[in-house]
Amino acid sequence: MPRYDFRCRSCGDTFEVNRPMAQSSEPANCPSGHEDTVKLLSTVAVGGTKAAPAGPAPSAGGGGGGCCGGGCCG
Repeated sequence: MPRYDFRCRSCGDTFEVNRPMAQSSEPANCPSGHEDTVKLLSTVAVGGTKAAPAGPAPSAGGGGGGCCGGGCCG
């Protein structure tokens, strides 16, 4: 079930509410009982099962000579 973040305008408390997506726009009461709350925009965490390989980042290319394409340039 999705979790939505709210902030109470009366006391400043931030809290989470678990509810179905069909009820995502319904108001929520603060845990302290206040009714003046606002729904916050939340970031989405997306996890995968395959980790990226460790090591240096690929080069953007460019200058300095050296080898090109696996062979030495002369």
